[in-house]
Amino acid sequence: MVKEKLAGIDDEELVRRIIAENKTALFEELYKRYYLKVVDKCYSFIKNRDQAEDFANDILSKAYEKLPGFKGNARFSSWLYAITYNYSIDYLRHKKKLHYPNWNSENEIPDIPDEEEADLESLSYENLLKILEMIHPEEKALLLMKYQDNLPGKHIAQTLQISEDAVKMRLKRARTRVVYLFQTEFKKE
Repeated sequence: MVKEKLAGIDDEELVRRIIAENKTALFEELYKRYYLKVVDKCYSFIKNRDQAEDFANDILSKAYEKLPGFKGNARFSSWLYAITYNYSIDYLRHKKKLHYPNWNSENEIPDIPDEEEADLESLSYENLLKILEMIHPEEKALLLMKYQDNLPGKHIAQTLQISEDAVKMRLKRARTRVVYLFQTEFKKE
């Protein structure tokens, strides 16, 4: 009966109740709703299922600790995914010593006219996944936050701790890199 009642309550209301009414047991419902999604997002970056599951537990614990800081300016899922992206990117930066500005300068791409950027009609999902593995994790996270999670630039900037102008510039660069890799790796003339 209680589970049925919780199923009808949105995430933001659960967070409000956890904080305002000190009903910490309600976090279990959020955990159940998001555990596998967080595992999948982590796995997309680190490619190790066991480690992704460990990361998901760490991330959800961290989210629980940070709940009082949840302002409700974005959906809970967006807030949680921002924590997930940061955790995964921080891990990769440390493990692989991937500093984005250095990586970007070492992986220059030519300028691509804007009209060519729209020429992705024949890009298959499988090839897109391959391309996302070829780009820097921060570029991948930017693209996923913008186009999969529909986060506004302001929230992306806060997540990655960069300016909104930097988000716009890096998104353009990431899209250009995807087009370039598509054209050089997969497009059949």
